[in-house]
Amino acid sequence: MTSVNATASGKLAERPASATAAKLGTMARDSVKTVIAASMVGTAIEFYDFYAYGTAAANYFPKLFFSQATNPTVALLMSLLTFAIAFIARPLGSLVFGHFGDSLGRKTTLVVSLLTMGVATFLIGCLPTYSQWGVLAVAVLCLCRFVQGIGLGGEWSGAALVATENAPESKRALYGSFPELGAPIGFFLSNGTYFVLEATTNSDAMLAWGWRVPFLLSSVLVIVGLVIRVRMEETPVFRIAQQEHRVVKAPLTTVLTRNWRQVLQATFLVAVTYTLFYTLATWSLAWGTKSVAQGGGGLGFTNQEYLLMLMAAICVFAAFIVLSCLYADRIGRRRVLMFSSCALVVFSLVFPYLLMGEGRRDFVQVMVFLCVGFALMGIAFGPIGAFLPELFDANVRYSGSGLGYNLAAIVGAAFVPTIATWLSHNWGVRSVGLYLAVMALCCLVAVATCRETKDADFTK
Repeated sequence: MTSVNATASGKLAERPASATAAKLGTMARDSVKTVIAASMVGTAIEFYDFYAYGTAAANYFPKLFFSQATNPTVALLMSLLTFAIAFIARPLGSLVFGHFGDSLGRKTTLVVSLLTMGVATFLIGCLPTYSQWGVLAVAVLCLCRFVQGIGLGGEWSGAALVATENAPESKRALYGSFPELGAPIGFFLSNGTYFVLEATTNSDAMLAWGWRVPFLLSSVLVIVGLVIRVRMEETPVFRIAQQEHRVVKAPLTTVLTRNWRQVLQATFLVAVTYTLFYTLATWSLAWGTKSVAQGGGGLGFTNQEYLLMLMAAICVFAAFIVLSCLYADRIGRRRVLMFSSCALVVFSLVFPYLLMGEGRRDFVQVMVFLCVGFALMGIAFGPIGAFLPELFDANVRYSGSGLGYNLAAIVGAAFVPTIATWLSHNWGVRSVGLYLAVMALCCLVAVATCRETKDADFTK
């Protein structure tokens, strides 16, 4: 009798899930091309904006906005601190956009976040410099950077949900790679723009007007992104949540009371990818191109040479994002991320030896550093597009994954260029490696405490 009751209750428990799955299969959804474009374009703009700002903060803003500083290293540190402002604003943006994304829908929220981000970036390109407006120019720069961070706070999580909530169950990690691929695309576009500008103009022209061009050009990407997102459908998973009246009025409260552990896990899963990326892309640019007196490593490379090496290495980043996601769909998210975390610890202890030697200009050693670093970045970053959303239920997924991702921006990225510059200037390049190793160990602990989500019911 007991076994009969157990069987009957099991069948009853299966019915809602099977009915939801059947409903999901019959719902209209966007084509794969639309999903790729809608999820990828926003993150491409996000990373384009951040790379453009990171490059400008490392190379131009110390002279344009902090020329009053008599010590070049102090000017560089002050400039890089403005880089951190958007990261501090991002969790606030994730709270605002996460609330509306979980209560009103993914589509509308993504359109507003993209517009907020795009307007702030464009205005940075229009700003007067310190010589024209004085301290007010710095204040407005910081304000634009803050607003940019608010918009960015709602971007990644929404884009990841557009991709994964439209994905077949067996390909969620692969679909989750679409917004992740926006990172190398945005990086390539940003650095490519600076590379062309620096190849066709001189340093005086770059300081006079050339630095503005990447920020102004972002408006083109924003317009394209808005057209795509306005035309896309709401995700089928969110529409089911609406039909079944599972949408909550205060998703943030639910996340903080019931899912705080998952938020912490998400934060440290992502934090190391931020630390690694801005070590590779922003700190190493200054280290490789600036003299020791200017806060760099005196490796003897020109900006143009280093940007070209970064653009070559970023192709490795893109390839390993896709490869890691294919493996994550086959063997699970945890196993892929455990490997990347352990490999990053080893890389952190080895890479400093590739970046030593004032005036050496060793292209081979620097390319090994960049290619291996970006390969590990791809492995660590790729599965995150599916893994973070899978940690949360559908009715709080935008808020939960967005909050974790953007808290990681503070923990792992906000002060990375500043901290790495200070460490390398005072303690040598090995201290930067130890800093990265600590972040990799934090990620390893986070992965170890997570459940495997490859086969999780994504409609819950």
